[in-house]
Amino acid sequence: MSSLRTDLAILKDRAVRRLLCARVVSLLGNAIMPVALSFAVLGLPGGTATDLGLVLATRMVAQLVFILVGGVIADRLPRYRVMIGADLAAAVIHGLLALVVIAGAATPLLLAGLAALSGAAAALFEPASRSVVPQLVPAESLQSANALLKLSMRGGSILGAAVSGVLVATVGAGYALAVDAATFVLSAVLLLGVTAPPAAAVEPSGTLFAQLLGGWREFTARRWVWVAVGQMALVNMLLAGAFYVLGPVVAERSLGGAPGWGVVLAVQAVGFVVGTGLAMRLRPRRPVLVAALSTVLFPLSLFSLAAGAPLVAVAAAVFAAALAIDVYEVLVDTALQQHVPPAALSRVMSYEALGSLAFVPLGAAIVGPVSGQVGAPAALVGAGVLIVLAGVVMAVLPSVRAVKAVPEDAPAPAPAGPGPESGRAA
Repeated sequence: MSSLRTDLAILKDRAVRRLLCARVVSLLGNAIMPVALSFAVLGLPGGTATDLGLVLATRMVAQLVFILVGGVIADRLPRYRVMIGADLAAAVIHGLLALVVIAGAATPLLLAGLAALSGAAAALFEPASRSVVPQLVPAESLQSANALLKLSMRGGSILGAAVSGVLVATVGAGYALAVDAATFVLSAVLLLGVTAPPAAAVEPSGTLFAQLLGGWREFTARRWVWVAVGQMALVNMLLAGAFYVLGPVVAERSLGGAPGWGVVLAVQAVGFVVGTGLAMRLRPRRPVLVAALSTVLFPLSLFSLAAGAPLVAVAAAVFAAALAIDVYEVLVDTALQQHVPPAALSRVMSYEALGSLAFVPLGAAIVGPVSGQVGAPAALVGAGVLIVLAGVVMAVLPSVRAVKAVPEDAPAPAPAGPGPESGRAA
């Protein structure tokens, strides 16, 4: 375990403080946007749940489609400038959303188009924001910086969730979207004060396809990386459906309905924060192995819901699961930053994000029919068992167990070659 004073020492760096503040503000806007946009769609003449699903799905698909492009751009250009550009683009797009809603000119198709542009802007921002950290902090502070970044993101999301409903109820969805747009302007202003040493850049003359191929070679060169992504693709698919779709169904039956489910989600948010604090202090010798083992705690929430446990027990299980989720994310992000060459880091992280989230919509779509056939408790247990098995399988793989924390004076990792050795575990 590291000391708290050491962990927080990086906050003395002005660039780090500005990055963390920018993430809080940006995630505040991201949390406001879905609520405001949802009620904007439902407030249209004849607006339906189908229209809402189309708009939200369009944004998610655009984000997944463009995230690989975002990785290429973040590896070619200064990453903090990519973040500023993405923030300014998001501010313009969300400002247009606010304008058409306030003016009464919105239609489902227009909102879906602007939502797609919003998803593309988010896709440009994320790989850069995750890969800029090693340029700002020394190696010994990397995990602490990742934990603080995750904490700032959670804080922004929690604050956004708390104020979004109030904004929509008091000033309306259009003006709530205007506030959302303003948060991205503020985030960009904060990032203007961030300067970072240049990262090793990819060859600028390479085509987009060649650079994507180079990123793919780095992604597949370390077996533990694509194994971890495969595991999270399964885990996220199962959790997205089982917890976020079946959870409210169970809450309606046995946890007191919406108020009970609100308590569960609030406790989950606290668990995320505590998990980030724990991840800041942990310094495991084999971080990816510890991350893999932490995933067996993820389905505690599913098992408690399946058992019809009382609200207190469900909340405790959700707290433990959320804690484990943030420990996993901080350890894996740090391992990627330590083991992947800086010139390819954004592209590798974009492949990681794409693979981890690609099947989330499928999980949300199939869990209803599955639970209709076998019942909600059986579907929850089945999903939980699969998550546990995936964690155990990952933990016993030699490539996962072989990944060790990198000493702070170690040289930067070498790029993978195109030859047969590129398939080895790191």
